[in-house]
Amino acid sequence: MRTKTRIVIVGAGIGGLSAALRLAHAGCDVTVVERQAAPGGKMRTLPTLAGPVDAGPTVLTMLPVFEALFADVGLTLSDHVTLRRLATLARHYWSDGSTFDLMADPDESAARIAAAFGGSSADDFRRFSTRAARLMAAFEGPMMQSPTPSQTRLALQVMRQPRLLADMAPHQTLAQLATASFREPRLAQLFARYATYVGGRPAAAPALLSLIWDAEARGVWTVDGGMHALAATVARLAAGFGAHLRYDTTVTQIVRQGDRVTGIDTDAGRIDADMVLFNGDPAALHDGLLGQAARPAVPHKAVFPRSLSAHVASFAAVPTGVALAHHTVFFADKAEAEFDAIVKGGIPQDATLYICAQDAAAAPGALQRFEIIRNAAPLSSDTPPEEFSCQSLIFDRLRRFGLTFSPGPVTVTGPADFAALFPGSRGSLYGRSPQGLTSALQRPLARTAVPGLYLCGGGAHPGAGVPMATLSGQHAAAAMLQDLASTRPSRRTAMRGGMSTASVTTVFGRSRS
Repeated sequence: MRTKTRIVIVGAGIGGLSAALRLAHAGCDVTVVERQAAPGGKMRTLPTLAGPVDAGPTVLTMLPVFEALFADVGLTLSDHVTLRRLATLARHYWSDGSTFDLMADPDESAARIAAAFGGSSADDFRRFSTRAARLMAAFEGPMMQSPTPSQTRLALQVMRQPRLLADMAPHQTLAQLATASFREPRLAQLFARYATYVGGRPAAAPALLSLIWDAEARGVWTVDGGMHALAATVARLAAGFGAHLRYDTTVTQIVRQGDRVTGIDTDAGRIDADMVLFNGDPAALHDGLLGQAARPAVPHKAVFPRSLSAHVASFAAVPTGVALAHHTVFFADKAEAEFDAIVKGGIPQDATLYICAQDAAAAPGALQRFEIIRNAAPLSSDTPPEEFSCQSLIFDRLRRFGLTFSPGPVTVTGPADFAALFPGSRGSLYGRSPQGLTSALQRPLARTAVPGLYLCGGGAHPGAGVPMATLSGQHAAAAMLQDLASTRPSRRTAMRGGMSTASVTTVFGRSRS
């Protein structure tokens, strides 16, 4: 007789892997099916002459999320992954020749701001940081850490701490808040840019997203072997607890019999399951890419509008001319210039460029690995073909800053490539857009309206980014184990919404759950 619950996880991104680790540890019969040849999802690598280079997320924050993942299965993170905390969070350059290093030590950051931009700017920084910390402290628990965030609970949180309403600035975008908070336009540009961390435009993302700065201020780490090494380690540990990982396998359909999911069809045959966890872009289910049976799981408002895409250059080269930190940003001349082009579906020529120098500590003249990211629009029905070389635009602009690289092969991955890599995404890298104060509450939760079908990943609650996707796997595993322990069938989950007003009682809208 079969005694273990059969769980199939579609996709080996960090969300699915973190769920697989927890579920396998709990004694479930877990199978992870991945269409690529390796685990990681967006945490992928590409080959170079200097070794594999990260071609996806590069910033690791919120370390307790990963410590909890390992602790929950009786392991210690530091025993399996080597992490190094960065003293310099990021280096920043502007075309007027100014530069500024944001440091892990807040007092050192303030001193550097005072030296570069004046003492009043340092005061602005301290006030902005304190505000971001209050927002993170207030909403991390009831929003990010909660598997089912309640609008009512969030509103009560604001009522208990009335100052939060002013901190949230519900009628302001992040760009407007940054402009109001910093007398120095370059600092306003820097801190408004945090909207792009979750795929948003600074002029459309809510001011509440200023709390992202606090997540980074708590610490940024590098992973020995690159970010992909973290995903590979979680996959290996899940396999050690009995999970089966099947790569190079494409899922063609989620199978439903009666009112419940019963497995998946793949290009290698059917896999029966008692529960299915989908770790892909929820838009793929909404669009019917995995069959009609799964379409009711994701409503339209849970996946639209779409977040930003990117052009990502991955390569190995020898840099010359400008000193790079592990994370370095070269700002656009006009803060909103790139987004004006992106809104129209075009390719910006005046764009902010982010560089991850994976081997920043290498000796001068050594071959190093690099990833460069430039924001881009997701695909649409009228997306124009690219009429000029994205690679040339990127490297020509860096040359104007004085940074050059030795010639060598460069792989540029753009929106069309990401759309092919991640079905249903339309090239968007962060799922639903964070536009609007209650946008985070529109994302789908772990439980869906289809019994036996669950969701995790950057397109699900609590959102985009490696820590958030890891939390989504935690929420999904907990929901599945709770439902296994209950004699009740999986309940239908209503999607929550709300409207943005300055009223304390309606700032998050009224819950319909």
